[in-house]
Amino acid sequence: MKGLASMAFAAASVLSLQGCAGWQSALDPKGPAASELAWLIWFFIGLCSVVWVLVMIALAAPLLMRPPRRTEPLMLDASADHRKLRVVVIAVGLTAATLVGLTLLSFLANRTLAAIGSNAALTIRVTGHQWWWEVRYEDATPSRILTTANEIHIPAGEPVRLLLTSTDVIHSFWIPSLAGKLDLIPGHMNVLDVKADKPGTYRGQCAEFCGAQHANMGTFIIAEPRAKFDAWWNDQLQPAAAPTGDEAKAGADLFLKRPCVMCHKIGGTPAGGTVAPDLTHIASRQTLAAGSLTMSRGNLAAWIADPQGIKPGSHMPVVELNGDELNAIVAYLEGLK
Repeated sequence: MKGLASMAFAAASVLSLQGCAGWQSALDPKGPAASELAWLIWFFIGLCSVVWVLVMIALAAPLLMRPPRRTEPLMLDASADHRKLRVVVIAVGLTAATLVGLTLLSFLANRTLAAIGSNAALTIRVTGHQWWWEVRYEDATPSRILTTANEIHIPAGEPVRLLLTSTDVIHSFWIPSLAGKLDLIPGHMNVLDVKADKPGTYRGQCAEFCGAQHANMGTFIIAEPRAKFDAWWNDQLQPAAAPTGDEAKAGADLFLKRPCVMCHKIGGTPAGGTVAPDLTHIASRQTLAAGSLTMSRGNLAAWIADPQGIKPGSHMPVVELNGDELNAIVAYLEGLK
């Protein structure tokens, strides 16, 4: 029985630590900001554990110690009272020193976080919508300003400044492996500096309840070597690829004749909507509907045919299409890479 209990405890410990790793764990840092926060978290946990143990000892000691026998109940014991006073003074002093030390550590950590973006060469404006992310890459040359959705490409090993705001309600931008969370507030601009130590894909999530589909408002930061990032940016600036094949051409024609153009933009076409994600290169993204679905022909068709069935409450309306029309539009969109 003792062996089984030990095995059960070990298994529970292993399972509990599984949450400390992975692409949505703040305790699995992949950048300097997340590393600073993870170190601070572990230090606080360790120190608070020590404080808890000392408090338990202080509470248990009077209960376990046998009080001295006094011949006269009302007789004062000056030496005992002095010892008790000394214990109280030491406890108060340690508490004050702990609070001052933790405050100082928090200040130093915040100073380190603020220094990350001091020489950021890239600025990205991230706007929260119900329930997706608008991503705009700023540039001094207007023709090189780029707008995408839900996926944020950055150069690995370089600091990037994110300007965060919202168009509707308060959202919260959180990429646990790279940085702490920060709110996106309508009419206000917050600044978050991030840096990925090495190439990789890092998942994020809205961390502030923002409506029915809050849980399905994911995002991805994709860190790439600088040369690959520059090539991606240049490709994204190009207009949408012309459709090839009769079905894709029919789909392009249908897209421009249906309500899709009222909300979505496709570069190089008359579609110029701005209230929904830009679809110019939608097929190059890894997911659909802010991380709700992986990118595939089947999922693209399902999303167009019944967005409310996949993401109830989303602002994408159902457009009446027969099977041939749906296939044609999907054939057109999956060619937009």
